[in-house]
Amino acid sequence: MSKFKRVDREFHSQGVTCRAWHYQPEDADGAAIVMAHGLGGTRDAGLEPFAERFAENGYHVILFDYRHFGASDGQPRQLLSIGKQLEDWKAAVAHARSLSGIDPRRIGLWGTSFSGGHVITIAANDPSIAAASAQGPMVDGLAAALNVVAYAGIGRLLKVTAYALADQTRALLGLSPVTFPITAAEGEFAAMSSHDSLQYTDITPPNWRNEMTARMMLYLASYRPIAKVGKLKVPVLVQACMKDSVAPAPAAVKLARKAGSRVELKQYDMGHFDIYVGEDREIALADQLAFFGRTLR
Repeated sequence: MSKFKRVDREFHSQGVTCRAWHYQPEDADGAAIVMAHGLGGTRDAGLEPFAERFAENGYHVILFDYRHFGASDGQPRQLLSIGKQLEDWKAAVAHARSLSGIDPRRIGLWGTSFSGGHVITIAANDPSIAAASAQGPMVDGLAAALNVVAYAGIGRLLKVTAYALADQTRALLGLSPVTFPITAAEGEFAAMSSHDSLQYTDITPPNWRNEMTARMMLYLASYRPIAKVGKLKVPVLVQACMKDSVAPAPAAVKLARKAGSRVELKQYDMGHFDIYVGEDREIALADQLAFFGRTLR
């Protein structure tokens, strides 16, 4: 195992400062992995063990916060915009390629949950990416929206839509945003309130803000990384949690099968949040390290 040090980095995305941790291994060969979290997550919410393991195995790692979240700038706080997050991914990749010691031809992406869909989108649009790993990915927003109806009822979807419309209207008027919780117990009002959604808070730090702007829910159903499968030219690892209550696993399996040999599919008897901790994390990490060993080395 290689030793590593972690240093702070900054880069700009459309004029806004994003902040990242750069894990620098002693025995690096130039390969790098760019990482970011899922829905409302920050770099210190359960991702450090993944980044550390990659660095111990000789990879540079750029683990960043999206603008409006965590250590990054951006007002209003907790603003979740799919378009802005995709731009932040592009900026993070460009930043990684600019750093001394990193081979710009050997950049891998690592995403989880909502960002699992992001890395598939970025990889489909940028053939110079060397590889992408998508853990428990949200690849079909329509399927995710229908999943909310399945476990919470149509009334929940209507309430979420009402909040989203109010938030979007206030944004157009230059007013403060309307927010709601990212996660809550089953039966409560939040973006995620399946039977195991509160497990999210098991990996979040004490200062994590459990809220997000509601307007994103107007665009969720139309965000479908699965539609990009025909453009994928780079190797992708899809890790489907078959007990996933948040990001429907059948959509991830469908994407992998449509992509054929371009996508390596792993299926696990896990829930959406199990994969971040304990033995389940070790299983996922072993597959990720094997995948990046084949594609970045």
